[in-house]
Amino acid sequence: QGGGSAVIDMENMDDTSGSSFEDMGELHQRLREEEVDADAAAAEEEDGEFLGMKGFKGQLSRQVADQMWQAGKRQASRAFSLYANIDILRPYFDVEPAQVRSRLLESMIPIKMVNFPQKIAGELYGPLMLVFTLVAILLHGMKTSDTIIREGTLMGTAIGTCFGYWLGVSSFIYFLAYLCNAQITMLQMLALLGYGLFGHCIVLFITYNIHLHALFYLFWLLVGGLSTLRMVAVLVSRTVGPTQRLLLCGTLAALHMLFLLYLHFAYHKVVEGILDTLEGPNIPPMQRVPRDIPVVLPAARLPAAMLNATAKAVAVTLQSH
Repeated sequence: QGGGSAVIDMENMDDTSGSSFEDMGELHQRLREEEVDADAAAAEEEDGEFLGMKGFKGQLSRQVADQMWQAGKRQASRAFSLYANIDILRPYFDVEPAQVRSRLLESMIPIKMVNFPQKIAGELYGPLMLVFTLVAILLHGMKTSDTIIREGTLMGTAIGTCFGYWLGVSSFIYFLAYLCNAQITMLQMLALLGYGLFGHCIVLFITYNIHLHALFYLFWLLVGGLSTLRMVAVLVSRTVGPTQRLLLCGTLAALHMLFLLYLHFAYHKVVEGILDTLEGPNIPPMQRVPRDIPVVLPAARLPAAMLNATAKAVAVTLQSH
């Protein structure tokens, strides 16, 4: 036995002691299942990340919208407090009574120098007080003429009429002035038209208490015409070009004078109708008509027939004369 020999006993070997096709198949199946589980876990993780990103984006968008809302709210409150502050309006109402009185008198005096722009008061105290005065005068005219407002009140109608004319016509004339290249601001236009209402207040205050149309026409031409000429002269001095001057000044003069006519005749027609109703359309002049005197005292010295005859004779004598 000098040489070693290796003998492999094939009979004692176990058939299951090595790798077989079945073992390989099971291993391959297990690996596939593990890969499927891993893919499913990865997909779930990606879905979770997507949902988390979506939720984060939604939360971020809500935060941005909230910040924008808060910023807009702060700006709005700041703007409201800014306009509500009385210090902003103080320069427009900081005027002395002597200045207001002089400007009221100047509003009735037309200027002659139109070669250079005339100065316009940049305050609203005088015009606003004149508008309120016109409201009071118009309300007085409504009450004395027994005006009936079916929708609304007398006070609301008077305020709407006066303030509507002041603000509406000022805005319209300012728009025309912008088109005609006139050198005037909205504040100056409000002040100019507001002081121009001083003539309207004078005319209406007199004619509402003295119901004479001839007197109204006289004051309409004199007082209303002077205040209108004052405004027209100021606009002429601030407008260049004859066509622009004619358009702008003609429109302002027509609106101003027609508004005074409207305020007068819109209520005096009611007064005339009331007077016609009370007096009658055709009332003949009063005449003395003889009538019998009733017997008051039964024990009178003169009989009743003699007294009646005497009264009739006196009445016939007076009619003959």
